[in-house]
Amino acid sequence: MDKTASLPRPELLQVADAVARDKGIDRDEVLEAMEQAIQKAGRSKYGHEHDIRAVIDRRTGEIMLMRCTEVVEEIENEITQITLDQALVKKPDAKLGDVLIDMLPPIDFGRIAAQTAKQVIVQKVRDAERQRQYDEYKNRLGEISNGLVKRVEFGNVVVDLGRAEALLRRDELIPREHFKNGDRVRAFIYDVRQESRGPQIFLSRTHPQFMAKLFAQEVPEIYDGIIEIKSVARDPGSRAKIAVLSNDSSIDPVGACVGMRGSRVQAVVQELQGEKIDIIQWSSDPATFLVNALAPAEVAKVVLDEDTRRIEVVVPDDQLSLAIGRRGQNVRLASQLTGWEIDILTEAEESERRQEEFKTRSRLFIEALDVDDVIAHLLVTEGFSTLEEIAYVPVEELVSIDAFDEDVASELQRRAEAYLAERNREFDEQRKELGVADDMASIEGLTSAMLVALGRKGIKALDDLADLATDELVEAVGAGVLSEEDAGRVIMAARAHWFEAGEG
Repeated sequence: MDKTASLPRPELLQVADAVARDKGIDRDEVLEAMEQAIQKAGRSKYGHEHDIRAVIDRRTGEIMLMRCTEVVEEIENEITQITLDQALVKKPDAKLGDVLIDMLPPIDFGRIAAQTAKQVIVQKVRDAERQRQYDEYKNRLGEISNGLVKRVEFGNVVVDLGRAEALLRRDELIPREHFKNGDRVRAFIYDVRQESRGPQIFLSRTHPQFMAKLFAQEVPEIYDGIIEIKSVARDPGSRAKIAVLSNDSSIDPVGACVGMRGSRVQAVVQELQGEKIDIIQWSSDPATFLVNALAPAEVAKVVLDEDTRRIEVVVPDDQLSLAIGRRGQNVRLASQLTGWEIDILTEAEESERRQEEFKTRSRLFIEALDVDDVIAHLLVTEGFSTLEEIAYVPVEELVSIDAFDEDVASELQRRAEAYLAERNREFDEQRKELGVADDMASIEGLTSAMLVALGRKGIKALDDLADLATDELVEAVGAGVLSEEDAGRVIMAARAHWFEAGEG
């Protein structure tokens, strides 16, 4: 090797060290950028078709410029490849796959070459700096960050975090909140994206987790994991609800979050521009949790429907406006906090609805079973709501009703079965008139009434049924008739013939 290719250049290493320190990136990355810049200049001088490589000695700063030629069996590129016979002339121990190196004299950088080299170095350093920023802030996702307002553009706030810039968009600011240049700001890092113009760091002051993290800063028990924040719901700048659970039975989670004379919660309220915060005890029982979540309103009764995750809440008449809240805020936040759909009724509304249901069911039993209103009322009072229940419950359940003996119970069941059989026969006739295929009727889980409803919607063949999504089937048969789970089973049964045909 021609050691006169270059002289030691310690100033190169000093520049690399200074840039690395200034930009907070690795010294090797700066030196690699310099190597690429020298390489580019070398290719400009000796020809871009050559495989020119540059190496900077990490100890002395010496620049070595070399031309590389690969030893191959068959030449495809005469400039970058050489046959084994030719290589053996230059290097007696050469073998296939080796790379022969010819040292080149150092480049006297002209003004253009120096400018090009500088651009490459600047670009590479910028890329390395962006990657460092991205890696650093990607790991800080979900944390609270402090910064200074650098500028405000169309309501969006650009925040200087010290080692990077972040964007606090207008819709992520608390309503009626205004920042000006130089203001200190605390916000939640909710997204970090790698984009062509560099890493984009997005901040939020309206995110529910911003409030959760503020509580973790103010309440040592949350930071230590003794108290858990189970869920948060916010109407930014106005009201919020936070559900907490203590893993230590001796510590009251609500009291710990409120703090002495409200000091802890007050610190969070001030940061959130006076947002009122309800701190609620979390419970694994949905009904208990929901009653807590609707505070400060009192709840008289709750009825849960686990299939649809809906909950019906009955409140005293004078508590209705409190339970709903201003513009529906209280019930909306309670729904977000618990993950349940909430329907609120007053005691008067519930009583009226119960009476209406009582009349409807009584009328059904009077007409279908040909009984007087006393027997019909007794059946409804005992909790019977459909003719199927009367027809197919064990006869002992009917006998247990006061004033019913075995004969009365058996007769009621016989009449219920006869009515249902007649109704099914009528539905079956309607199904055939509508042209609904017989193989549809063999699907388990579909009643005659459902088949008629499907026929009216134009779903008449097994393939029509198999093509439906579960929500489409639920809607087609009528609300509340078929659960999503049962609808899924029906559709899979309708698709069975597809798989059988495929196997055949």
